[in-house]
Parts: sequence; C-alpha cells; structure tokens
Amino acid sequence: MHVSLTPAAARHVEKSLAKRGSGIGLRLAVKTSGCSGFAYALEFVDAVNPDDHCFDNHGTKVIVDAKSLAMLDGTELDFVREGLNEGFKFNNPNAKANCGCGESFAV
Repeated sequence: MHVSLTPAAARHVEKSLAKRGSGIGLRLAVKTSGCSGFAYALEFVDAVNPDDHCFDNHGTKVIVDAKSLAMLDGTELDFVREGLNEGFKFNNPNAKANCGCGESFAV
C-alpha cells in the first residue's frame, strides 16, 4: 500500500509547514461528504496516531489513517496551477467517479 506526493506537492507542503512553524507532515484522509459520496480531507500533522501509516515522498511525510488507506491506496497527490487557480489534485486509481469540483469521489 502506498500514497505518494509529486515533487510540486512536496514543495508546497514543506513551504506551508515552514510558514506554519510546526508540523511533521500532511494528513490525507477520506470523509463521508460531497456530491459523489466521499471527500478528501487534508490537514497538517503534529503527531502520528498508532493506527496511522506514514509515507515519505521527496522528504515530505504523508500520513494516512488505516480506515482511509483502503480507499487511498495508490493515490498520487499533485499540486497544480491552472491559470489563476492553484490547489491539490488527487489522482486516485480507486475512484470510480469524480465530482466536477475534483474534491469528492465514489468508489
């Protein structure tokens, strides 16, 4: 099982952690929400929980809880700029359908 960051996503996370002044990485989780059933949740992590899985990509940690990992296995998190907009893009091979906003998905 694995979750990865692109170099652009890793740079963005590291820059955000430095600006925040603390944290060991980025938590990627799944919550029930959104128009497609599930939504991605991102937050900075200060401590790892016992059931967490840690993945190191380009020197940046991505932390995923055991429950979310089944739906996120193989996901690549990218940070993209499109025109004036920028944000994370989720490349999740488990998603059978995605919402137009790109924030929610169905499995």
